[in-house]
Amino acid sequence: MKALVSFLCSLLALVGLTGCDPFVFDKIKPGITTDVEVRQLLGEPGMEWRNEDGSVTWEYSGQPSGTQCHMITIGADRVVRSVEQVLNEKHFARIKAGMTLDEVRRVLGKHANTQFFALSQERVYNWNVDGGPTITDPVYFTVHFDTAGHVTRTSLNVQYRR
Repeated sequence: MKALVSFLCSLLALVGLTGCDPFVFDKIKPGITTDVEVRQLLGEPGMEWRNEDGSVTWEYSGQPSGTQCHMITIGADRVVRSVEQVLNEKHFARIKAGMTLDEVRRVLGKHANTQFFALSQERVYNWNVDGGPTITDPVYFTVHFDTAGHVTRTSLNVQYRR
């Protein structure tokens, strides 16, 4: 039993060191923290986007098991401009019909999973989000795409566990 507890504690410590701990994002201060410090705290971003103004946005997603995705924008001066947790209503509302998967990923980050439904001829991408009626009932923000790869609609789904 002691060995199991020790193993689980080690595993949790390892997860914390890889940047999955949401409290580590509190250490990143816009206007103060540099890009080097962000990489030291969180490691390499899952995705990097160049912005028109010379800044860059780094994605740190907790998907598929986590419920957060942080986008960190760093200015041309290599100092953090902003840190945003994007899996929320404000960002869900930005997803509009006609957007491509790349455009959606730019807003929400990496998805948790995807499925193809042959009868409806649509592919759905799910993001694991907060907000279930219980901690054991996962909630997904779902984006539905047609066969051409464009958003047709979005939905919020609870997967009830019995």
